Amino acid sequence: MKHKSGFVNIIGRPNVGKSTLMNALVGERMSIITNKPQTTRHRIIGILSGEDFQIIFSDTPGLIGIPAYKMQLAMNRAVQSTFEDADIMLFVTDPWDEYGVEDPLLMRLLASEVPVFVIINKIDKISVQELDVQLEKWNTLLPNADKIGVSALKKLHTEELLKKILDTLPEGPEYYPKDQLTDRAERFFISEIIREKVMELYQQEIPYSVEAIINSFKEGTTKEGAPIVRIDAVLYVARKTQKPILIGKNGQAIKKLGTEARKSIEQFLDSRVHLELTVKVRENWRDDDQLLKQFGYLD
Repeated sequence: MKHKSGFVNIIGRPNVGKSTLMNALVGERMSIITNKPQTTRHRIIGILSGEDFQIIFSDTPGLIGIPAYKMQLAMNRAVQSTFEDADIMLFVTDPWDEYGVEDPLLMRLLASEVPVFVIINKIDKISVQELDVQLEKWNTLLPNADKIGVSALKKLHTEELLKKILDTLPEGPEYYPKDQLTDRAERFFISEIIREKVMELYQQEIPYSVEAIINSFKEGTTKEGAPIVRIDAVLYVARKTQKPILIGKNGQAIKKLGTEARKSIEQFLDSRVHLELTVKVRENWRDDDQLLKQFGYLD
């Protein structure tokens, strides 16, 4: 039996549904999803394996047109690196996403030596006629790419897309053990869950100024002998004025954040969790090379 495998890299602008699409294709909650742009900050791998195939999906940060911080420059470099190791490129867009013919990302896709799929996401929000207009537009902009309309959130046509990917994959080896789902550690996903809750619960600049780091992760038992995971996490903010906002009056805001994050982490780990959150100020961490390296943005 021939074995097919390859790296399928997902790119596109912020908030078009890249993370939702990867989660739908892999069948696991690999990337955090909120309704705010710039949710995904790191390149995250999700692995889908079968007896005769292995697909390594890579979800990337959204490409930022004019980066404001070194962090965003690092995020853009993560996007650019996807062109170097891809066997298939999935370019995700939506009906309200506008591109010019000379857009740098489109120029890279036009020059791509590997198959490109244009994924028009969120088609549940438009009519069949509007989808036809979108398909015609992308036939002009990326004539050699395959096009497919999907709703990643509602899993509409995602199975059809998966079949197209499998048909297009080259023959190749098993890159990871068949039961492995990602190359990231549990700590990474826990920090992402905490950051997701910050995105959901806080407004304006706060979510974009926060980085969550897991200080300690210890498995143990309660006094009654039940399993429990004790997690100590630190939330770094970029300015002193942001710390009291994150904590809230009488600590109510961070208490709610801790409760919501703990519930999701318990679901993720399938275990009882005790979560401690601490807030620290690191002035302008998004432009600090040493901190960006510590936080995993720089090698």
